[in-house]
Amino acid sequence: MEKRTDGFLINKGEQEKDFIFGTRAVMEAIHAQKDIDKILLDKDVNNELTKELLALAKAERIPVVRVPDAKLNRITRKNHQGVIAHMSAIQYASLDNVIETCFSSGIAPLILVLDRITDVRNFGAIARTAECAGVHAIVIPEKGAAQINSDAVKTSAGALNHLPICRVKNLYYTVKDLQKMGLQVVAVSEKGDKMMYEADFSIPTALIMGSEEDGISPELMGLSNDFIKIPMKGNIESLNVSVSAGVVIYEAIRQRG
Repeated sequence: MEKRTDGFLINKGEQEKDFIFGTRAVMEAIHAQKDIDKILLDKDVNNELTKELLALAKAERIPVVRVPDAKLNRITRKNHQGVIAHMSAIQYASLDNVIETCFSSGIAPLILVLDRITDVRNFGAIARTAECAGVHAIVIPEKGAAQINSDAVKTSAGALNHLPICRVKNLYYTVKDLQKMGLQVVAVSEKGDKMMYEADFSIPTALIMGSEEDGISPELMGLSNDFIKIPMKGNIESLNVSVSAGVVIYEAIRQRG
């Protein structure tokens, strides 16, 4: 890791800016419209400048996580002043624009909604499959999602440079909006009440994949129009989420011809 004169830290030989530190440096990055995944803020720091930063982050819908100073020190031993911002390696897309473009082109949207998938490698693998299959966008929440950094881009084999990623404040209301726009919502889980082959993926569809720890949240499950599972013949009850996503995505592509 090497330090630039503007306060950015970058991996040697790479262009992605992994994080910046220092209260004013982070505020300047926000003003400059840099894509920031999240801000880590020392839980014991509370001054006027911090309040200004919090107000700015709220206005720009940037997640802020209060953490112990020890966690910040593990990221960098430089004078971070209790503030570190993780930078995104991509530019986020507008979900409304993606859907509008699909419909105006006569295409049935196929959207992938990821509920609390935090593992960077799983996320990268899902993005790679989604881009190869022609999924129109991946939707992730502002909080509780994998950080989109250089590791995620590498794992995706560069797919994240081509596939629209839409970051939203609240998955529940976003899924409701997708339904209002004419998409069916299909939840994928080993607890599904019918096989994936029984679902109709030829129509506008949003697929929901849940975290490996506890699956899809009950709130999103309650919104789903369909609840499907992948057939399992072995002794292990479930697949890795990136593999599950690939299986269901390609069933959707098969049905679409």
